[in-house]
Amino acid sequence: MRISRRALIAAVPTGALLAAAQPLRASADSAGRTGEGTPGGTGAAGQALVLANTLAVFAGTPEANSRPEVAAKLAAIVSTARSHLTAMDSAGGGQVFAGLTLGTNDANLTSSFQYLYEIALATRAPGAPADLLDSPEVQQRVVDGLAFLYDGYYGDQSAGYYGNWFNWEIGISQYATKTLILLKDALAASRPDLTPAYVAAMDGYLRNGKDGDVDLNSRFHTGANLADITTDRILQGALLGDDARITKAVADQLTVLAVIDPYALQHGVTDGFYADGSFIQHASVAYTGSYGTGLLTRIVQTVKVLDGTGYLAGADPVAAAGSWVANSFAPLIHEGWMMEAVKGRAVSRTGTGYADVGTVVESVVDLAAYSTGAQAAALAGYVKYVRQESRAALNPAGFVSPVSVGRYADILADTSVPAADLNPAARHSAFNAMDRVVHRRPGYTFTLARSSTRISGYEYMSGENLLPWFQGAGAHYLYLSGQDQTQAYGVDYFTTVSPYALAGVTAPVEERESVPELYGTAWYDNPAAGFTSSSESQNTYVYFPLSTNTHSGGTSCGAYGTCGLVLSDDAAYAAVQAGQLPPDFVAYRNAQATKSWYFFDDEVVVLAAGVGDGAGRAVTTTLDTRIAAPSTQLALTGRLLNGSALTGPGTARLAWLRCADPAQDTVVGYVFLDGPGGQRPPQVTVAVETVTRSRRTVRTSNPDTAVTKQVFSVGHAQPAGAPPTAFAYAIVPGATDSALAGYGRHGRTPLVLANSTALQAVHHPALRITALNAFARGTHRAGTVETDGPASVLVREHPDGGVEVAIADPTTTRDTVTVLLRGRPLRAVSTAPGLRVSRTPGGTRVRATTRHLYGATLSALLR
Repeated sequence: MRISRRALIAAVPTGALLAAAQPLRASADSAGRTGEGTPGGTGAAGQALVLANTLAVFAGTPEANSRPEVAAKLAAIVSTARSHLTAMDSAGGGQVFAGLTLGTNDANLTSSFQYLYEIALATRAPGAPADLLDSPEVQQRVVDGLAFLYDGYYGDQSAGYYGNWFNWEIGISQYATKTLILLKDALAASRPDLTPAYVAAMDGYLRNGKDGDVDLNSRFHTGANLADITTDRILQGALLGDDARITKAVADQLTVLAVIDPYALQHGVTDGFYADGSFIQHASVAYTGSYGTGLLTRIVQTVKVLDGTGYLAGADPVAAAGSWVANSFAPLIHEGWMMEAVKGRAVSRTGTGYADVGTVVESVVDLAAYSTGAQAAALAGYVKYVRQESRAALNPAGFVSPVSVGRYADILADTSVPAADLNPAARHSAFNAMDRVVHRRPGYTFTLARSSTRISGYEYMSGENLLPWFQGAGAHYLYLSGQDQTQAYGVDYFTTVSPYALAGVTAPVEERESVPELYGTAWYDNPAAGFTSSSESQNTYVYFPLSTNTHSGGTSCGAYGTCGLVLSDDAAYAAVQAGQLPPDFVAYRNAQATKSWYFFDDEVVVLAAGVGDGAGRAVTTTLDTRIAAPSTQLALTGRLLNGSALTGPGTARLAWLRCADPAQDTVVGYVFLDGPGGQRPPQVTVAVETVTRSRRTVRTSNPDTAVTKQVFSVGHAQPAGAPPTAFAYAIVPGATDSALAGYGRHGRTPLVLANSTALQAVHHPALRITALNAFARGTHRAGTVETDGPASVLVREHPDGGVEVAIADPTTTRDTVTVLLRGRPLRAVSTAPGLRVSRTPGGTRVRATTRHLYGATLSALLR
């Protein structure tokens, strides 16, 4: 059997990781009782190696820093330190650095620690100028700064812990801990009391922990946050000569490597990686592209820091992290760009998806160095592939480690390793555990964001992502090959596109206010009602509310798939209606719709039914929205249903539409499909408008930079009081006018078999695929396929007589789903565990046991 490149990077079973953690905990307990280190590269020798490795990771080595490829990274370290020293020179009262006034602003305090670390780093980086490298004067300035911060703004824990908990438990500790390591000798000479005092204070600030340590039952100590905290505690243990601290921290960190089983949660934690490749942080936010990259970075750094020691005791984080790269990160990267649908509130930041992927690449570079054989080759090949395909040059000077910069150069120079994607050219990734779909084809990648009772509709927090309401309501992102994605998405997309008109979204016509506009603060402040900045109520109803629908999910068959979604109100609105929240709490009611997406080769077909509003408001459904440079002359062509040519923006009944951006050399086509029973396409409005808004519109801390874009949109509007409606359309990336005009010919057009709130189904004659999404109880039939109750089913007939059937429960609540294939009786050639195939009069019955599969697909090949 041929093993794919992705299969070479195998996932590590949960049981194995948890088993590895147990002896580490026992070792930690023993070391804590006896005061002795564990054997095999631990104890004093292991601690010394941890400190040396840490210095090499962050400051580099003489060998690495002398390389010409590392010169830019070293220059950046030096330049940053000099800038901070200048800010030190002009600091005023209550400041270590000019502009960062201390006492009430926790972000300023964190930045002050960061700047001290970045100065200290330059004094320990081999190759730095003589006035910085090992400079007693500069290092003493940092030591004095640490003392100033501790004495006046950090050491007194009764006065601290205002603002964001993250700064106190993670942000400050990360910088302070590394600074203590970098200046270990200088501190020992002039302020030996500071290191133990700082570590004790850091323990004291772990208020969401237990007895100054990690608490695996705390909702704050999960996923990427847990990795951050435990990494710091590993380093602190090395500083203090405390083996028990190191071993306990390693054991705690290993828990983040385990695959999350929703039906057997460890410590109640839902944060982490799932069997289908999904990653969740904050209990219910799809977050691979932000917190996920942070977790990957921290795990790889831990591998490097513990290299040569015995603290991992046989555990293999490299294998787990390699699996994440292949199955969780690679599908979400399009030509070097991290997709918006998995970035939570980070979509509103001014950094780019290219920079996000640069973070991933550094981790992959290091993983390749710690891997062997086929895995190492696959990872190195992927590094080359991303470099080759990215529309923006990756700048390795942005890597954290100078050593990684050198490794990156070595991979690029290695002619024995060809550039190779970890994705096949055609791939359909159903991340049902986080309500996301990624559909890849040569020329485009289509990404869909949904929500449910399991996954939040959006994330707002800390003044970030101010207008998020519909980002999980079927919003899609169409990434076209060859395009600079900064001209299509990123912060400018969310800045210039109306939040009610994101691509794919059905929304009521109304004006909503952001959290700061509603309450005058970055959160709903009502301690008496249980609402503080980081309370569970704040999370549940303000920061990342769940939706109230259970139906969100789909099935996949090879590189094809389908999924369905029932739009709903979110948990905040439901709680307000139930009288569970204070009278001044504001929540918004959503519109209604039942939608399905069918993912083929040349097109993505979308069906919508029951589109309307129970409150009688006007409703808009945006079929697609794209942005372009203000100077670009977008070329619009199309044909109306009456046969006349499209003459420009406006409202009409269209047969097809094509939008070309000559500046980016991209094209998207749209075909408006007939529904069953003579249902004709609705009127749609095609618009192109020039929009100018400030990037501060979507994030309070963004610079007040005006962005101007042309915004192209095509959508359907329903007036207030209109009855629910249904319609269908296909999005056809890269289509020519002739292809769109001939879309209905030669039996190649997807046929809409059903489009109601109970059943939506499509048949693709050329691919011989029938796919359906059933939303209601009872029996549903589309063509020759019949199913019972809510289900997602895809059936593909092969020319040789084989029939593939793929079945999933999109509600995650059903024990079984039964599918009946009408026609000639079929026998099972191969079946997934949990499928039972039997003959029945008039066809073949396939019974799928879906209990505890969390929406995963079960497939069979019949003949």
